[in-house]
Parts: sequence; C-alpha cells; structure tokens
Amino acid sequence: MMFAIWLPLLIGISAIGGAIGSNYHTDFNLPNSDSKVVQDALKSGGNSEDAGWTAQIVFTSPNGTDDPAVKAAMEPFFAEVDKLDGVKVVSPYSSEGAGFNSMAKPISFAQLSVTERSQSATIKLADKIQEIGDHVVRPPGLEIQYGSQLFAGFALPESEILGILAAVMILMVAFGSVLAMGLPIGTALFGLGVGAGLLGVLSNAFGMPEFSPQIAAMIGIGVGIDYALFIVTRYRENFHAGMEPEDAVVQAVDSSGRAVIFAGITVMISLLGLFIIGLSFVRGLAVASAVSVLVMMLAAITLLPALIGFAGRRVEETSRAAAIAVAAFVVLAMVGVFTGVPLGVALLGAFALAVVVMVVSFLPFGRALRKHVPHHRQKPREQQFWYRWSRLVQRRPWPPLLTGIGILVILALPLFSIRLGFGDTGNLKEDNTARKAYDLMAEGFGAGSSGPLFLASTDPSITPEKAKLVDAALAADKDISFFTPGIEVSEGTWFWQAYPTSSPQDVGTTDLVTRLRNTELPATGVDVRVGGSSAASIDFADYLAGRLPLLIGAVLILSFLLLMIVFRSLLVPLKAVILNLLSVSAAYGIIVAIFQWGWAKDLFGIGKPGPIDAWIPMMLFAITFGLSMDYEVFLLSRMKEAYDRTGDNAEAVADGLAVTARVITAAALIMVCVFSAFVLGDDRSLKLFGLGLASAVLVDATVVRLILVPATMELLGDRNWWLPKPLKRILPTINVEGHHDAAPDPELESVPI
Repeated sequence: MMFAIWLPLLIGISAIGGAIGSNYHTDFNLPNSDSKVVQDALKSGGNSEDAGWTAQIVFTSPNGTDDPAVKAAMEPFFAEVDKLDGVKVVSPYSSEGAGFNSMAKPISFAQLSVTERSQSATIKLADKIQEIGDHVVRPPGLEIQYGSQLFAGFALPESEILGILAAVMILMVAFGSVLAMGLPIGTALFGLGVGAGLLGVLSNAFGMPEFSPQIAAMIGIGVGIDYALFIVTRYRENFHAGMEPEDAVVQAVDSSGRAVIFAGITVMISLLGLFIIGLSFVRGLAVASAVSVLVMMLAAITLLPALIGFAGRRVEETSRAAAIAVAAFVVLAMVGVFTGVPLGVALLGAFALAVVVMVVSFLPFGRALRKHVPHHRQKPREQQFWYRWSRLVQRRPWPPLLTGIGILVILALPLFSIRLGFGDTGNLKEDNTARKAYDLMAEGFGAGSSGPLFLASTDPSITPEKAKLVDAALAADKDISFFTPGIEVSEGTWFWQAYPTSSPQDVGTTDLVTRLRNTELPATGVDVRVGGSSAASIDFADYLAGRLPLLIGAVLILSFLLLMIVFRSLLVPLKAVILNLLSVSAAYGIIVAIFQWGWAKDLFGIGKPGPIDAWIPMMLFAITFGLSMDYEVFLLSRMKEAYDRTGDNAEAVADGLAVTARVITAAALIMVCVFSAFVLGDDRSLKLFGLGLASAVLVDATVVRLILVPATMELLGDRNWWLPKPLKRILPTINVEGHHDAAPDPELESVPI
C-alpha cells in the first residue's frame, strides 16, 4: 500500500517539476555596510557596472603590450566584450585605464565590471567572453588569461554517487546480505528522487542558490541511509529474536522509528536555525536542506516498512553471485569515477559486469556461485567487543573522560585564532586560467591588483580640492600599490580605485581597509566609503561572525529543550549539548590548522594558507550539530529503553552502547565518505567544507560516542534520568524508545552491523 503511494508520488512530483521548471538563483545581497553604501551610491549615480564585481583580461607579450600587433588584436576584443549585457570594460589603452600597464614587466590588463551575480549566468558570461577571446588573431607570443572568480569555474564533485557507492560497500560488509543492504539504499534513492523534484518546485517560491540541490542531496543521502539503517537493524534484531516478520517490522518502527522522527526534527531545527543569519540565500539553503531531511525521515518510517515487507524472511539470504556482483559493480564504478571516465559510462560498465556475474551463476558450471553466503550467529552480548569496551570504560571512567576531553580540547585550540574571510584565485590549480591571471597580475602589479578597492563619496560638501585630499591620503599609504585619482562619475558622486599591495585574502588587506575607514579617510574631512569585492568580503565575514553566536545559542537552547522533553531528563540533554559543541569546536580547530595555518596543506591540495571562508562555520555548525544529535538520540534512546526495562544504569549504558556502537560507526563511516568526496575537488571552499564535515562526524562518532558518553553516563549514574518534579508535571511524556511489552531476549538482540 505504502509503496503504491511513494511510486506515484515520485513520478508525479518529477512530472510537476518538469512542467513548472526550477528557478534556482543566488540572491546575494550585502548586509548593511560600507560596501553596500558604495554599491548603492554607484547604482544611484547610473554606474551600475561600477557597482558590480571586477574581473580582468590579462595579457602579456615578449614584444611588449604596446606593440602595434598586440594592440590591433586586443582592442577589437575589448570592444566586443564591452557590448555584452552587464559588462563594462576599461581598456589599458584608454586614458581611464592608463595605470593598467606594468612598467616593470610587459604585462597589461583590461578591467571588467560585471553586474550579474547569478552563478549560472556568470558561468555563461565567462564562457562567452572566453569564446570571443578564442577567435582573437594572436601575434606570436601573445598570452591571454582571464582573472577573478568569474573565470575560476565551479564544479561540485560527484559526492552523491560516491556516497552511495561507499554506502553500498560499507553496508554489504556490515550486513553480509545484498537484500538487507539494498533496503537503506533503495529508501534513500526514493527519497532523493522525491526531494529533488520537490526542491525544483519550491525553488520558484524561495530564493534557493544554484548549488542547493547538491548540498541538499549530500545531506539527504547521509541522513536517509542512516535513518533506514537504524530501522533495518532493529528489524533484524527482532527477526533473530524469533518474531514474525510483520511483528518485527511493527516493533522496529514503534521503537527505532520514533527515534528517527525525533532525530530528524533535531536536524531540521539545526538547519532552520540558519534563518537567524538574515540573508536570503542562506534561508533558501536552509529550506532546501530541511526539506531533504524531512522527505528522508518520512521515507524511513513509511516507505521502508513496505520494502521490508517485500523482503520478509529473505532479508538474510544472499547468494555468492549476488555478493560478487555488488562488489564488482562498486569497485568498477569507483574506478571509473576516480579515473575521469564519464559517470554514465562508468555506471553502465559496472552494471554490465554485475549482470555478467549473475548470468554466469545460472550456467551449469556456476553452481558454486548460487550457494548462499552463510549467516553467522552472534555471540551473547556479554562476549561482544562493544559490550566489553563499554564495561572497560565504565570500570574506570575518569581516565577515559579526561583523555577524551583532552583530545577534543587540543583539536579545538586552533579555533581561538580563526580568521574569517574568503580565499582568492591564488589558491586555484596552476593550470586554471584564473590562477595564471592572478600570477601575472601579481608579477606585474602586486599581489593585491586582482582585488581592487572601490571608494565612493556622496558627501555634499566635496569639491575638487577636497577630492585631492583623498588622493593624497591614498598616495601616502604604503600598502597601496597604485590608485586612480578621484573622478566625479555623476553629479554629487565621486569615485576612486585603489590597488592594495597584499592579496585579497591576506590579513594585510583587512588591516588596510580598516585603517582607511577608521583613520586615514576621516582625517581628510570627506565622507568616503570603501567597497569593492575585497572590502565586501571583509564586511560579509564581520556580519556572519556577529550572527554566528545567535545561531549557536538558538540551536543549543532548542535542542536542549527537545531532548529534555524526549528523555525526561535534565542532565542527559545538558551533557549531550556540551559534548556535541565540543566535537564541532574540534572540527573548527582542524580546518583552521590545515587551511589557515597551512599544516599538511600539500596533502589536501591547498594552494596557500588563508582565512576560513566566512560561510563555512555557520553551515558546518548547523549540519554537524544536527547530525551529532542524530547519533545522540539513537544511542540514548537504546540506553533509556534498557534502563526502563532493568532499572540498572550501568547495565543500560553497556547494553545501549553494545547494540548501537557498530551501527553508529557504520553510519558515520558512510557520512565521512559522502563528505570526503568534496575534498577530492579543486575548489578550496568545497575542500574546506567537506573536510570540516567529515572531521566533525568522525570525531563525534569515535571520541564522543564511544568514550565520553559511556564515561559520563557511568559517573552520573541514576542522576542521568533525574528531572525536577515541577518539570515532570509540565512536560509531556513521549516514549521515544517505544513500547517494550514484547522485548527481544537480550542475549539474542544484537545482530551484525
């Protein structure tokens, strides 16, 4: 019945999405700041191109850029680009661009001011400009490169397919059953399809950035497989305890399904906390991610039981041929992805190989392949590794507690020196045209030439004489390589351009902007504001840094309240919130050490140390804190279930860890694989984001869940489940651990995962 609902839902939403179409776009609005004032001033003065963002066409020739042949090739090129909508070109051969010719090196550049900020539109614009450049008749030795983020290129790695392939491999090893492995994968794929169609429709109502589907898919695949994994594991426990398949499914949904609901709610609370940031594109990203989690949660508690019903008693049956076919599919598909083979070709080849293996198994000489892989009965729980590990930690809880906290504190220490900002094109691979342009600009004009500062004034008292005072202030600053003197671009609006000696991502550029705003420009007596892409990055970073504590505080409070209601405890949610905050802080410290300090940067393919991209901490916190609470809910719900059954806290802690440690480890490993796919790309921001997510999940699933949780639960004893009487009367009773009238035998409850 439920499958008959989900299949038409998938087809229907996909059809509706195809008919309506999607409208992903990035509404990038600057927060109130000097940069926004400059942008608005230039727009109101009719100079919309100057209010945009700059790019460069950089060229060099051994005969000099003033060579007549070079000039004859480049001037028509600039004129053609200038005709494009939303682009203004300042040629180095014009009086306005006289400073764009290097005196020391035969390097020149034309400056492009671009009004378009939509990612898809800028990609098309960059391709169009380079297409025009490809038709330039170049004299011998003329080299043309294209600078700034406009030409950097943006491509998300195939994180979805890599994550699914990794999940198939991990679940196959953990379950030892193709059918059991396929249940979480199938549920996640259904949810992914429905979620993608739904997001396409919703993008017409919300301002979702162009990369929203990829981020939502990354999060959705991770939580979708996790949620299904926990329910399937509980079903197998019940089945091995002697329950009939139908009863086993009902009890699994009544217990682990409840935990899935509350885990999903905590993740959505964490993601929707991004609304506090107050930026439209962040709100769109939050909605996209939360919708993806919601769809996966609903799929896990409705679609998955139907799929389990189809599997029934065969959930443990796997032929050798099926196991070999799955392994061959995964290995060949991954080899294809990593070697650059087109994704469709790699998957088709992997599927063909899997089919060949299955066909061979049905031939007379394939009898051995048709035999079932034997299922090994589990040891009694007291003899299992994770039960004994928990007892080891509980026997002397203080050393593990201090060791775990020490590890987290050491990892988090670099956080105290975090500097928010944005990387520049000097981080790109050396064969990227934007990186080549950056190097040429740095060689001819200084490292800061690729990120000029825009200065604007609408001061009513300004006169040409006062404008010269601003010129003098700029000329006197040793950290400005060169500048264009002030000009009145429209009535009442004056404009300057200054080129720092330091790169856009360098701390020296931040210091320069701060000094100009706070001391040097005010000293001229003229109200001059500093903007441009470099200054806007600084303003954006300051804005997000100011909002981040609000996001963290709101999510912590709401998560604490939800866990307090769910577990009817005061200390358990307080401990959970503190430990999860420590694990996120450790992830922050890791990315600061690698990306800002430069430790092991070559190992991760990072061009040079630089600031932490300003949007990373907020997204990293929202996602990883939500996922950490996922694991917390699953672990604590099993401990609470055992405590309610036995009344023995120590036994409950050991039992809860024994039945969840392996499944949490498998789930976390899948998450790490999904997130690590971003590290394989070329973009520094995506590397940073992926490594931060993977580090947070890894730390949380190991140090926190396997060391700190059992240690603290043992030390607190029965106080774990204490709740003041006034709160007991007020708070509703929610049995997240379900009903246990027919609880399985503890000796048989655990199954391999």
